[in-house]
Amino acid sequence: MQYAKIIGWGKCTPPATLSNEDISTVVDTTDEWISTRTGIKSRRVSHVGTGELATVAAKRALDCAGIAGEDIDLVLLATCTPSTLVANTASYVQQQIGATGAAACDVNAACSGFLYALQNATAQIRAGMVKRAVVIAAERMLWHVNWAKRDSAVLFGDGAGAVVLEASSEESGLLATKTGCDSEDREILHIRNFGTDIDKHDSSQPSDILFQGKDIFKRAVKGMSEACDDVLSQANLAFEDIDMLIPHQANLRIIQAIAKQLQLNDDKVMVNIQHYGNTSAATIPIALCEALEQGKIKPHSHIMSAAFGAGLTWAASYIKWGERVTPIIESKAELPECKQTGLEIMADAIKYCQ
Repeated sequence: MQYAKIIGWGKCTPPATLSNEDISTVVDTTDEWISTRTGIKSRRVSHVGTGELATVAAKRALDCAGIAGEDIDLVLLATCTPSTLVANTASYVQQQIGATGAAACDVNAACSGFLYALQNATAQIRAGMVKRAVVIAAERMLWHVNWAKRDSAVLFGDGAGAVVLEASSEESGLLATKTGCDSEDREILHIRNFGTDIDKHDSSQPSDILFQGKDIFKRAVKGMSEACDDVLSQANLAFEDIDMLIPHQANLRIIQAIAKQLQLNDDKVMVNIQHYGNTSAATIPIALCEALEQGKIKPHSHIMSAAFGAGLTWAASYIKWGERVTPIIESKAELPECKQTGLEIMADAIKYCQ
């Protein structure tokens, strides 16, 4: 039996920040209002494109694995905020990491994108189609925010995370998964004024993230909990067998509800939404990297992950970790220097929306 072992991991979080206090100077809100409803205290703002965020995360993951880009057969980039649609942004990353000849493809399942892409890459490795893959999730969600609206302005942030997979006889990596889409109510979470359905000659309206919070909360908790139950059944595991839950970081209340459904104590749940906000597809790999940095993932840990996003896509995955929990090479990959604050980076966008 062949498996897709995770041998490298890396994240890229831009240096500029937007605190709740910063946002309160733009829209009518307060730190207390944001933090009590979402758990978010701050978020990162990117001064570079999605492709550059993805490239740094991928390079760090490759260094962690101790391999070069030329050793990669497949580059999958989960994103709903690509730098370019044609050519796909994954091809930019392929070029920048030196993965000459590797297949390159973008995957858009919104917040569920990383788990969708991880499933895809794992399946290709287990089928013998490729030997090594880098799976990345990168987003510039703040690019879509309408700064005239409080509900979307407070939630989102930018960032990227990546993992490297390698064919192995060791039973590790993604071992059970369930993905799906509840498309009947896809309109309760979407970005309007973006894509070929709009009038490209009318630029009077900015792109805008629209969602119905109460409905999304109910569907997110139900969808992710049921998917986790399905995955546990596939893997012949019980709630108590899970060492760490790494959920999509959309809202602290949703995370707490999922943890309660899975009967997991707080020390078994990875939460970092307070630092980054909702980075869509990138939340899970960023949280995975930080769980490793903080020593929360041990050799052979049983990890459950779950996500819910626009579409309405949903996913849950069981990952059995391997032996190594530290990088082989400490990466020197960095973003270009940023000399602006988060508010300065977003100044033009804020002015346009207002």
